[in-house]
Amino acid sequence: MKTSFTCLLLLLFIHAGAQDIYKDTMQHYIDEYVRNHEVIKGDEKQYFRFYPINEAYKVNAKLIRTPNSNWFMMETSGTMKKTFRTYAILEFTIHDTLVKLPVYQSQGLMAMEQYKSLLFLPFTDLTSGEETYAAGRYIDLWITDIHNDSIIIDFNKAYNPYCAYVAGKYNCPVPPKENQLQVSIPAGEKVFVKGN
Repeated sequence: MKTSFTCLLLLLFIHAGAQDIYKDTMQHYIDEYVRNHEVIKGDEKQYFRFYPINEAYKVNAKLIRTPNSNWFMMETSGTMKKTFRTYAILEFTIHDTLVKLPVYQSQGLMAMEQYKSLLFLPFTDLTSGEETYAAGRYIDLWITDIHNDSIIIDFNKAYNPYCAYVAGKYNCPVPPKENQLQVSIPAGEKVFVKGN
């Protein structure tokens, strides 16, 4: 009995330590994101807001490839459409809801060596237009992160498109209807409001 209790305490200690490491790593990621942001500079960085880091929103998704998908023009916030194709469908469960979310590959970025394995995951959820940017948020994934037909999606890394900061200057892809989630994902970057 004593041995079992000791083992339980050890497991709890290890689990708590792993959570602390994750939170520290994620906080460093957010700090670097703010520090190196290409649009928001100087004193305006104080207006960045994020949800508390929550490892429950780091999910393991099944990846179903769509190798014969056609290129299509994705709508943007501006006048210029951008060319993408569906690379795969990601399946995962969040809040006991099965979600199927397409992830895309950019035709333009495939021609650039440093971005040729980049995958684009745009989405809206039930926080959009309330606590998060109304037009949706993005997550970057990489083909090299795929292992055994699965990939980790960390919604704590969800970020705003540049259009969330400067209206009318950028052509930010708008999440297609297939990427409009009917669940709430309170993780990642919140809406950017100066003065709040």
